Amino acid sequence: MSQTELIENVKNKGISFEQFNDQADAYSIDIDESSLDEVAKKKLGFTKLNQRRTYRILKTYNVSEKIKEAVSKIAEPQIWMILTEDWCGDSAQNLPYLHKISQLNDHIDLKLLYRDDNLEIIDQYLTNGGRAIPKLVMFDKNGNELFQWGPRPEKAKKLVAQWKAEGDTADQFNEKLHLWYGRNRGKAFEDDFLKLLNS
Repeated sequence: MSQTELIENVKNKGISFEQFNDQADAYSIDIDESSLDEVAKKKLGFTKLNQRRTYRILKTYNVSEKIKEAVSKIAEPQIWMILTEDWCGDSAQNLPYLHKISQLNDHIDLKLLYRDDNLEIIDQYLTNGGRAIPKLVMFDKNGNELFQWGPRPEKAKKLVAQWKAEGDTADQFNEKLHLWYGRNRGKAFEDDFLKLLNS
């Protein structure tokens, strides 16, 4: 897929954060759980939990003055593409911050794409060979890539690597990770993002 085709795909298939959130809410309420296999039921449970996380962050997060200042300097149109899924815990812990930040400047067009429906795109933005999400890629008005971020803050990446090295299972380190997210309240995300915006 060429860069031009990619940008057209993002413009045509990408949805807003509000649409993504509404779809997750609707799915959580309307789905007949008896029709789901065990994997799908587990993902549904994650989606419901993630919606609670999302609304908590949207209610409590205030963008820092440093981020506001950096975002105010964006003087030309940009597309912020995020590849994600509603069952992804890291997405729920970070997308609300990106949404609130993107609202600060009319030049920013935030577009979300479902990863599993867009494998040809996520495969251009692998993390250590994997389809890790959320994955943010920022483009300028001409479709040139400015930077990438994801799937979690650098501090969180280091903690997860440490917990894995200590022998934690996925369930164990995920529990620790979400406790860390709750205590950190977006500070590590803002640290990462500020460096990218100022680079």
